[in-house]
Amino acid sequence: MEYKYCWRCKMDVPMLDKEEYAIASQLYAKGFKVLTKDTQERFKELLDYYNDITGFGETEPNAIMHHAIGMYGTDCGKPYRTPKAKICAACGNKRTVTD
Repeated sequence: MEYKYCWRCKMDVPMLDKEEYAIASQLYAKGFKVLTKDTQERFKELLDYYNDITGFGETEPNAIMHHAIGMYGTDCGKPYRTPKAKICAACGNKRTVTD
């Protein structure tokens, strides 16, 4: 886990590494199998896991699922929206993308 800028949240947030995200993804899928309408209750395991390893206090399960380091390319120090993005949404920095 490391703090990176999230263009959706418009702030630095704890981003999960590959192993942490794999666990979070399993907990997220498990939350859809819980038969209750309360989002906090359905995804309690995911929220507890994320909050325990980050100390952040996240309340939105969907936000956790886009806080993965591997989902973003980096060039200017802030993550791009995708690994192949050509322009940084945060600062407008342009980069050359290689396949």
